[in-house]
Amino acid sequence: MRGRRLIGVAMLATLTIGVAACSSDDSSDEAADSTATTAPAGASGDGATIAVPADHATIQEAVNAAAPGDLILISPGVYNEAVDVETENLTIRGLDRNEVILDGQFELENGIRVLADGVAVENMTAQNYTTNGFFWTGITGYRGSYLTAYRNGDYGVYAFDSVKGQFDHSYGSGSPDAGFYIGECYPCDSVITDSISEYNGLGYSGTNSGGNLLIINSRFNNNRAGIVPNTGSYELCYPERETTIIGNTVFDNGQTDTPAIGAAIDAMGTGIIIPGGVNNLVERNLVYDHPISGIILVPYPETNASDLPPDESTWDTPCAETKDDPLTTEEIPETIYWQPIGNTIKDNVVSGSGLSDLAIGTVGADPSTLRNCFAGNTFETSAPADVEALAPCEGEPAAGNWVDKAVTDILSALLAGDKPPSVDYETASTPAPPKQDNMPDAATAPARPATDVPMAFDTDAIVVPTKP
Repeated sequence: MRGRRLIGVAMLATLTIGVAACSSDDSSDEAADSTATTAPAGASGDGATIAVPADHATIQEAVNAAAPGDLILISPGVYNEAVDVETENLTIRGLDRNEVILDGQFELENGIRVLADGVAVENMTAQNYTTNGFFWTGITGYRGSYLTAYRNGDYGVYAFDSVKGQFDHSYGSGSPDAGFYIGECYPCDSVITDSISEYNGLGYSGTNSGGNLLIINSRFNNNRAGIVPNTGSYELCYPERETTIIGNTVFDNGQTDTPAIGAAIDAMGTGIIIPGGVNNLVERNLVYDHPISGIILVPYPETNASDLPPDESTWDTPCAETKDDPLTTEEIPETIYWQPIGNTIKDNVVSGSGLSDLAIGTVGADPSTLRNCFAGNTFETSAPADVEALAPCEGEPAAGNWVDKAVTDILSALLAGDKPPSVDYETASTPAPPKQDNMPDAATAPARPATDVPMAFDTDAIVVPTKP
């Protein structure tokens, strides 16, 4: 998500939010290795092995010399480079994740930018870049494994307009936008798993992405806001839809001293917030200790939008078929309100929210008509009263009032204009990353380009994590 406001002050009089607060039982775990993973066989590279600096002094020189299928092995050291990759099916791997360090010195733009299909980047750190640590754009087939992205000026680990990808066993911190981002794709056919995102503006952001997009088995904590998929016409392929968010541990998002884009400041204090997203599944997550709300559905108010919301009948059209569609010739209102529609919130364990654990909001729409549903969640209070009865996932909804004092309170908190401003990412007191696990057998494992991703995950086998 770019620096757009989630909620405008003008919404105060018209936004209605239904909210519920939750209790905790003893629930789970940091980002441990997923036992629900099955990797397809094969997919090894068939090329040569190129050593840095033994064969080539720089990573860029090695990449330029490589042929499809090659493995580039990088020895420990600090590399002040911005690497562009334009050869497909490479595997670029550090021999030690914590000691192979790409450092942009706050002058270079991207640590590694991938412009070719099928490239895997493994087992290294990128820090102090003006935009992104690791960046794949406009490609099919990508993978980032055992990566650490620290203190970069936009995103940590970032895929844009790209499909068939996977981020796993990775760590992102200190970015004003998001530690992890997958955006402008449908169906994305992509996964984030077994990863940690902390001390960013947003833990995860995904604008106009979805469709076989899994955010699973990961940890999001101490960001301004935790998991934030959203809709907006400032990127293509709207709306955001069909993202699956299962088995994550999301806590203490409300950090006041991180770098942060405007949207992260607006959403601060929330765990999982879905502004204008549709048909998402949020299930079996552990969400706790948020100043405002644990899980919340709200509209995304977009000013100066470039297009009107597409008809629902087109939501299942692949992104590749809509990118060249002409923009509307109709007059566009000053503000477009992208509504949260058809989202399923079930079997989550949510607790310790300052105002409310579950929330749903509308502008200019009756919240009871938007087909969002809640079921099986562990919670203590609700506003509107008993949200699971008002918006059940099965059976007829109960009659009730969607607006009460708690609705007003949470709305006021989201709209508050006195939230702590962004801190410069270069000088923010972002904790140094703890030592991260290395990729097993980095020196001897064969090349594995990103031609077999995303790997298969049994999401039915994922359980609610237990609290650390």
